[in-house]
Amino acid sequence: MFKPDLLHNKRILVTGGGTGLGKAMGRRFLELGARLVICGRRENVLAETKAEFDRDFAGRTTIHPCDIRDPDQVEAMVARIWSEAGGLDILINNAAGNFIARTETLSHRAVDAVLGIVLHGTAYVTLACGKRWIADGRPAAVLSLVATYAWTGSAYVVPSAMGKAGVLALMQSLAVEWGPKGIRCNAIAPGPFPTEGAWSRLVPNAEIETAWRARVPLGRFGRHDELADLAAFLVSDRAGFINGACVTIDGGEWLKGAGQFTLMERLSEAEWAAMASKKKGG
Repeated sequence: MFKPDLLHNKRILVTGGGTGLGKAMGRRFLELGARLVICGRRENVLAETKAEFDRDFAGRTTIHPCDIRDPDQVEAMVARIWSEAGGLDILINNAAGNFIARTETLSHRAVDAVLGIVLHGTAYVTLACGKRWIADGRPAAVLSLVATYAWTGSAYVVPSAMGKAGVLALMQSLAVEWGPKGIRCNAIAPGPFPTEGAWSRLVPNAEIETAWRARVPLGRFGRHDELADLAAFLVSDRAGFINGACVTIDGGEWLKGAGQFTLMERLSEAEWAAMASKKKGG
């Protein structure tokens, strides 16, 4: 399905597009013919990523420094994109913030810091683009990155779980409201995908990393290209009938954690044999 022109001349905005998964998705979109817009708070990081992309895809990446927590900055950025480039076809809500903490130690500022990026920022950018798409009568696609704990919850990252749950509700709600206007809204729920920045904050030591890997039935972490391919498909016209969906890409991690008897994997062969013998005896 990944023909070189799959996203030909589609103009795509990726929030938090200068690093990590946002950068990986941006590169894949360029490979498939898109014209890329990336935003983030650090202009130097955006400039470095643009220079890297321009070496392979000259003149097809634009940068916009923007703190999406500030609705005025968001409105100014989106207005500029519309005036200078004629608007967007696709929005990728990738920007996020998260950290590990015991919830009872959090201040209101810590809660607001995460919700400001994850929930409010996503809403600000989505609404700024959406009102213009609707006014223009223009079909479009929105894809937001959430997490599997958007529906399970998760200890020690409570503000992030709150924010991701809200973003998932936003996508599902707008899929119904904006679907008749030709605007598709979907989400991806990634499992563990190591990134240079977030991984160091969320995985404090090698023991935790090993235990996390053991939670994944496939026995490994995700690769950035795997998520980028999924994102490219979901925003392409080939996925034109997918709307309001949340696609999990986690190697089966959350399902393993949800099963009551998953711990039985720790039984030895002798213990399994003993259990089978008891069953026959019964």
